[in-house]
Amino acid sequence: MTVDNEILEELKKIREALSPKVEPTKPAPKGMLAEFKEFIGKAGVLGLAIGFIMGTAIGKVVTALVQDLIMPIPGAFIPGGDWRKAIVNIPVSGGINFGIGDFVGVIIDFMIISVVIFFIAKFGRKAGMK
Repeated sequence: MTVDNEILEELKKIREALSPKVEPTKPAPKGMLAEFKEFIGKAGVLGLAIGFIMGTAIGKVVTALVQDLIMPIPGAFIPGGDWRKAIVNIPVSGGINFGIGDFVGVIIDFMIISVVIFFIAKFGRKAGMK
């Protein structure tokens, strides 16, 4: 009978080893402050806020770069200089004005900002950031 008991004990140990362990659930946070701290920590809100603020600052730098350093170059070749105020007028029922210069300027700004963000993301990936 001792061999049977030994086999039974070994089977019980194997069952315990193979059965999934149930982790005790975390109790619900108590109070609004604790819930807020958990939200900030778990959802990564702080990182998101920092990224948003940095993105806004980088956007301002890139906009200044485009408007102050890059766009004056084509403006020097256009008569009048301020090409962003170029308007196309279509004489239909009193005239329709299209702000073509501003639209083209916004598209050029977007393309330059996109290229800068691409290079920042590429550098971030090389640095090991996700």
